[in-house]
Amino acid sequence: MGKKGVPEWLNSSLWSSSSASAAPCPVDRFPRSPPAPKPEAPTRAPIPEPPQPSRPPPAPVEAPRPSSGTPPEDPSPSRLAQEEVSRQSQLLAEISKKVVNIGELRRLSSQGIPDGAGIRSTIWKLLLGYLPNDHEFWVQELDRKRAQYKDFKEEFLVNPSEMARKLEESTGHKNGGMESGGCGFLMRSEITHDEHPLSLGKTSVWNQFFQDTETIEQIDRDVKRTHPDMHFFSGDTSLAKSNQEALRHILIIFAKLNPGIRYVQGMNEVLAPLFYVFRNDPDQNNAAYAEADAFFCFVELLSGFRDNFCQKLDNSVVGIRSTIAKLSELLKKHDGELWRHLEITTKVNPQFYAFRWITLLLTQEFNFADSLHIWDTLLSDPEGPQETLLRVCCAMLILVRRRLLAGDFTSNLKLLQNYPSTNISHLLYVANKLRGPSAG
Repeated sequence: MGKKGVPEWLNSSLWSSSSASAAPCPVDRFPRSPPAPKPEAPTRAPIPEPPQPSRPPPAPVEAPRPSSGTPPEDPSPSRLAQEEVSRQSQLLAEISKKVVNIGELRRLSSQGIPDGAGIRSTIWKLLLGYLPNDHEFWVQELDRKRAQYKDFKEEFLVNPSEMARKLEESTGHKNGGMESGGCGFLMRSEITHDEHPLSLGKTSVWNQFFQDTETIEQIDRDVKRTHPDMHFFSGDTSLAKSNQEALRHILIIFAKLNPGIRYVQGMNEVLAPLFYVFRNDPDQNNAAYAEADAFFCFVELLSGFRDNFCQKLDNSVVGIRSTIAKLSELLKKHDGELWRHLEITTKVNPQFYAFRWITLLLTQEFNFADSLHIWDTLLSDPEGPQETLLRVCCAMLILVRRRLLAGDFTSNLKLLQNYPSTNISHLLYVANKLRGPSAG
């Protein structure tokens, strides 16, 4: 044990190096999406925030230095490359087996999936349970789910007037010439109350269509703001437009299938990594069905976080405020000194920074490539992504503890709302250490 009851690995200079002595780290990150205006649709009650402080100039990042409390870094790029090639070979071998060992796949994936291997798409589908572990059923299951998604699109993305036209055509074929009476006149089609555009009936397709319009408008605005500096998602190219349309379809269908939650602002940011990974699958057939695959994996991913998006549960034991409270308790358990300074001395309410961290699964705190690496770990944890997410959030606080302990309310809030670039491998290492006993 180190001083003040903190574990030796936590006292390492790696986690508490002074920002003044740290070498500045080149900024290699996509700028965060511009602050989104409050949703016009009644999505959820916003968490109260203090006035947003102006963004500070880029601060030097705390440079990690090896010490006896942490595994020494090997500066050799060749050694790191060899380890990545070895892990890539192991992952390829595992997903090529007739029956995939999900436990072993989780273990290997938690260390990160090599970007150049082109296998992240398949592995994420396995980790999320979209693909069965038995290879024999992959084609059958994919065909079934993709056909089901096609049915969803036909049911939920059709304008009521188009639905009425199809219905009229189908009844017209049945009645044929009977309606014309053989006299050359076309009979006026009967319009039921529920099919009338001005109907306010609960079962009216038009009434439901107009109620959905507000949600769809919010989805459209958010989709256009998704990663504005990535050509994959933003711009006037046909690629960007088709990708935006796919995100839009998925979110609209999800909202209609889940009326208790519908769409909550920010869901587009959670969907984006899934769609990006699946759309870039080297298998062109899989890439062509990225929209359908991303939909079902998005549903599965959100099943573990849906309570965070449900406004009615905000103050319950499973809502977002309860989740943030768990993060606070985790920090108190592992670093009481830092917890006291943040929440008692400087009165930095964790809701002011952790709300975005948790609801958006850290997609806005790091560059896109680093977010994918973090998600490899989140999705591979057998305990589920939420517990791992809380440990990663706690580790983020620990990595900048020296600066936080020296800061006041304003400086700490600026730091945590604009988290500095960091070494993701070190971040995940600290998060994994938090599985162990508390600091005491």
